[in-house]
Amino acid sequence: MEVVRVEGDWGGRRLVLETGRLAKQANGAVLVTYGETVVLVTAVASRQPRPGIDFFPLTVDYEERLYAVGRIPGGFIKREGRPSEKGILACRLTDRPIRPLFPKGFHNDVQIVVTVLSIDHDCPMEVAGMIGASAALHISDIPFEGPIGGAVVGIVDGEYVLNPTQEQQANASLHLTVACKRDAVIMIEAGAERVTEKQVLDGIRFGFDQIQQVLDMQEDLRRRAGHDKGDYPTTKPSQEIGAAVDAAFAGRLEAATRNSDKLQREADTLALEVEVTAALADRFPDAGQQVADAIKAARKAVMRRLILEEGIRADGRRTNEIRPISCDTGILPRTHGTGLFTRGQTQVLTICTLGAVSDKQILDDIGAIDSKRYIHHYNFPPFSTGEARPLRAPSRRSIGHGALAERALLSMIPPEEKFPYTIRLVSEVLESNGSTSMASVCGSTLALMDAGVPIVAPVAGVAMGLVKEGDRVAVLTDIQGLEDELGDMDFKVAGTADGITAIQMDIKIGGLDWAILERALEQARVGRLFILGKMLAALPAPRTELSAYAPRVTVIRINPEKIRDVIGPGGKVINKIIEETRIGNQKVDIDIQEDGTIYVGAISLEAAERAITRIKAIVKVPEPGEVYHGRVTRLMNFGAFVEILPGKEGLVHISQLALDRVEKVEDVVKVGDELDVKVVEIDEKGRVNLSHKALLTR
Repeated sequence: MEVVRVEGDWGGRRLVLETGRLAKQANGAVLVTYGETVVLVTAVASRQPRPGIDFFPLTVDYEERLYAVGRIPGGFIKREGRPSEKGILACRLTDRPIRPLFPKGFHNDVQIVVTVLSIDHDCPMEVAGMIGASAALHISDIPFEGPIGGAVVGIVDGEYVLNPTQEQQANASLHLTVACKRDAVIMIEAGAERVTEKQVLDGIRFGFDQIQQVLDMQEDLRRRAGHDKGDYPTTKPSQEIGAAVDAAFAGRLEAATRNSDKLQREADTLALEVEVTAALADRFPDAGQQVADAIKAARKAVMRRLILEEGIRADGRRTNEIRPISCDTGILPRTHGTGLFTRGQTQVLTICTLGAVSDKQILDDIGAIDSKRYIHHYNFPPFSTGEARPLRAPSRRSIGHGALAERALLSMIPPEEKFPYTIRLVSEVLESNGSTSMASVCGSTLALMDAGVPIVAPVAGVAMGLVKEGDRVAVLTDIQGLEDELGDMDFKVAGTADGITAIQMDIKIGGLDWAILERALEQARVGRLFILGKMLAALPAPRTELSAYAPRVTVIRINPEKIRDVIGPGGKVINKIIEETRIGNQKVDIDIQEDGTIYVGAISLEAAERAITRIKAIVKVPEPGEVYHGRVTRLMNFGAFVEILPGKEGLVHISQLALDRVEKVEDVVKVGDELDVKVVEIDEKGRVNLSHKALLTR
């Protein structure tokens, strides 16, 4: 097979797409090299549809290899395990823009595998993975309405930058990932520091323009190495079955759909579906899946008609109306902070826990960041939707929603110098009927303020939806589950009163034009401000005091050369301090930084003060004229050594032990005696000379 390469300069770095040399048994395989980032992306489709399913079974896997950054995995096994959070988020970035571009009714398994072979942190692997997945599908025989391209856009010093380097990202006020087709945007992901809607829109336009070059390269690769698209089967209801389903519903589906109570609406709709399925079973005995598809199409048509023709949603709201909101804080007695946010039938409880700086999460992956002190976790139990399912490890969706909420608040978290704590938020979804991720953002803001974290500004979030039929368009504020399932867009926007901090957009149609994007962003701004008002009515500002059960962290700074004195051989000194200053079961946490900064944390202020006193005593340098109450540690013919500070001794010469002449040291003191002494001299070698005599009077 001929090796085909397409290459060009893109964003100041070399981008190369190659096929024909590696993984030749896949339907499509492309090696993407961007700078010194190299990923191999393969696309494979099963030969037959998966039987008995009504969805498209697409899987995207990121295979992270630590050799890509020149590292050997830790632990005993020395082999990569489950994907890291970074890898899972990269999977989602690749999955979301390509998923809506497969034919409706296409039920063959499709697997995209992105194997990361080399990492250049200035050239994002996520971008290479998106481009490679599209290119592999585009040159394969798998039906795909691409190509698509992806890019990262940053704002650095007021200018838009394509795929910013690590140094540029550190100073960027916007980190925007955008994916698009030739004529439309299909996916957006962003973290920002309170940027405006216009800045976001201009950033999307900038990325869209830059991606056109990547689309040209993929088209060139397909012309030179592409396969004809295969004759893969698709399933869709016949007109006869569609008409039969509509007749069987006899207008009753609309009445069932018009219900603000999710569970009752689902129960009424399910009862109708069961009835219609049974009524048509004899007439279409071998078309059960087509009947099921026609029923879903009928449900979708009813919901969309109500919105587009009447401007009324299933629960009776107008398109820009937000469901009733309630907010509460401080509802758990022993946690450090809690926020309960309820919007309609979506409810999230977020708990904030404050820990020592040493509690920060260590990241063992192929990313450039090795740790983080602000962590957000999101849990979605089955009872939140009234279901009984086995509890499993967090899904990719849960990890993605947690990362979105984390990103929404990240720029509002105070720096370590101002608030020396590790912060963990856990959002427990208690009820779900649309946009639990944005409810997590709101609950998290309340929990942080309840915990007394001095956040820069409160953050709220809202999810926007879309129903589009030809030229008829409705943008929906605060979508519920039904509108997410049967609508065309899930566009989540979080931010403060001043600007946007996070965005995530997924669509189910071929793309969005600029007018819809602008309208959705403005409608989201209005909705966000409304929700913020409700939140601030419950808690207008962070509490001024931490919970009684939260640790108090005190920061002290010592000469870095004294660090080893505080730690001691094998940690002997610091462990002794921790053990001897504990009060009951409450012990101090001591975290020492390389620059000499020491964080001392404890729930008991008394325990913390004891530890700080011990540390200061260890690092203190005695000064002439100072008086100490010490302990005799050694006796020599010429005097006694007295420990005046932990690990710091001085000599009381025999002539300085008493007012009168002393014949033998043992006549005045013995080992273990306590003695008041005065520092009289510190010689050029740092030796401390003491006097007891100077403190005596006749």
